[in-house]
Amino acid sequence: MPKRFYINSNGRLKRKENTIYFETEQNGETAKKVLPVNDIDSIYVFGELDINTKALNYLSQYDIPIHFYNYYGYYSGSFLPRKKNVSGSLLVEQVRHYLEERERQYLAISFIEGAVFHILRNLKKNKIPEEKFEEIEKEFYPKVFETNTPEELMAVEGNIRDRYYQLFNEIIKNPDFYMKKREKRPPDNPINALISFGNSILYNTILTEIYRTQLDPTISYLHSPQEKRFSLSLDLAEIFKPFIIDPLIFSLINTKKITLKDFDKDLNFAYLNENGRKKFLKAYEERLNKTIKHRKLKRKVSYRQLIRLECYKLIKHFIGDEDYKPFKAWW
Repeated sequence: MPKRFYINSNGRLKRKENTIYFETEQNGETAKKVLPVNDIDSIYVFGELDINTKALNYLSQYDIPIHFYNYYGYYSGSFLPRKKNVSGSLLVEQVRHYLEERERQYLAISFIEGAVFHILRNLKKNKIPEEKFEEIEKEFYPKVFETNTPEELMAVEGNIRDRYYQLFNEIIKNPDFYMKKREKRPPDNPINALISFGNSILYNTILTEIYRTQLDPTISYLHSPQEKRFSLSLDLAEIFKPFIIDPLIFSLINTKKITLKDFDKDLNFAYLNENGRKKFLKAYEERLNKTIKHRKLKRKVSYRQLIRLECYKLIKHFIGDEDYKPFKAWW
């Protein structure tokens, strides 16, 4: 199965004949690492990278996206090869579902329904007393289905997330990662740094999966479509953030695999250092590759494949084959 490659060092990505090499300078000598093109799903770049059109053209032939991040681990942009898997009729239906208010709201609510399901699942799995999340389950969650606009829905979702993040302190057994308040731009402490970094990586994993389907990643339903962003990946991420990223963070902290040493001390511990990024990405990769037996397909699928299946469910919804129902972990 093709892999995601994470480049954390500075270097060059080159094509020589029919092979892609990543070159770095080590002790005055050039070290080469072969990246077999058939084994590459996508490339995530965190270091300073030189790349030429020869390599880009070759990667394009194999539909391999490259996602770029800056020094602090913030997403900078993506190189997406020309999309070959396109469908005009599906695009028309995707737009129609955005323009028709009822259709748009149905999908927006579905994404939050999936998100809240996994939020509650996390709280229950971590044995948080029910009375502590009663407000989420009995007061805010029913309101999700009473909303009439994405703006109303996002207000309710914001209340749910606020309560949920407050309960992080019940799950995380390390005072160094105390959650006072969710801060995104920029994160202000280690726990916010982990959430922001994890969510950023997930957005691009989802973007890669959308890219491999006929869906247009710029047309979304919960988040407003805007210039310069792939907002459908933000929509789908609502479902997968509490399923993939949050449990990963709980595990990394509670098992002490990530500690304050993995953050940049000079930046107030608000950014992962290179060692911390490597630890996080290793654990992220393991989680994406984790498999479960799919109850409908009757075969094993990885967590990454669950994201692709969610894209296919959206396509079925748009073409009228089957109403979209958000993924809810059933095990």
